[in-house]
Amino acid sequence: MVINLPAFNEEEKIKETISRIPKHINDIDEIVIQIINDGSKDNTATVAMSAGADFVYSHKKNCGVGMTFKTAVEKALKNGADIMVFMDADGQFNPNDIEKIIAPILSKEYDIVSADRFGNRKAKNMPKVKFYLNRIAAWIIGNFMNYKINDLTCGFRAYNRETLLRLNLPGAFTYTQEVIIDALGKNLKIKWIPVEVTYFNDRKSRVVKSIFSYVKNSAKIILKAVRDVRPMKFFGMPGIFLILASILIFGYFLFHYFQEFKITPYRNHILLATILLLVGLQFVVFALIADMIKTNRKLTEEQMYLTRKEKYKK
Repeated sequence: MVINLPAFNEEEKIKETISRIPKHINDIDEIVIQIINDGSKDNTATVAMSAGADFVYSHKKNCGVGMTFKTAVEKALKNGADIMVFMDADGQFNPNDIEKIIAPILSKEYDIVSADRFGNRKAKNMPKVKFYLNRIAAWIIGNFMNYKINDLTCGFRAYNRETLLRLNLPGAFTYTQEVIIDALGKNLKIKWIPVEVTYFNDRKSRVVKSIFSYVKNSAKIILKAVRDVRPMKFFGMPGIFLILASILIFGYFLFHYFQEFKITPYRNHILLATILLLVGLQFVVFALIADMIKTNRKLTEEQMYLTRKEKYKK
């Protein structure tokens, strides 16, 4: 099992976090601590090695959380990991929770297990804005994907090897939302387990530079991921809604027309119904085209999976 800690300027916290990682876990033959140093300008890499990390891989510049996750997956597969745990290096999560996070994977019940910051224990010092944004996003995506999502953006997760091979790895900004959506699109089983998390008052987020930029970037990622995973629903639902609205408006026109046999007073209703019908039909066409693209995408991803499986053969 590989326990991966992404780190950016974490020389003050990373030693303590590494020291708290369990050295032995039941049913785990070997625990490897892997650090992805994302272009730190301090002594994060040196401190991590001296604290007992088995591997430290460094980006030459700060590439972002998404690219850090991608590097972590590639290195974990290369090192033969059957399970990869991904958790922050700043100590906000308790490393002792690793054992319960990986338990459903060891029992082969689930492919991904995520920590749930909104379970029976309230996250300490979590900003209210962040709390409500996370809850709203989880509810929206959960309803769209027909899967109950407890925590969409938590970075403390465990993945089995099959999942690491199958995931369509994200871009630079973040990975948390996109990975969940991609995994659900591949019918991978996900479980959330409540954990205790502490947010430090003087801690600045590595991802959230401002609420506006975070919402904008996250919305862009979520919309793109949902579009690729559920194209028929993404385009089809608005299309059907618009077509039904056009039928209702045209029905309203017919109701009055057969009473008065006059078109002129209801000309705008006819025009609106026509526009809604045409736009709705366009959305339906988009849905069909996107679904065909999804089929080709599935074939490509299956080839990528087989290539990765061969490349990282143990």
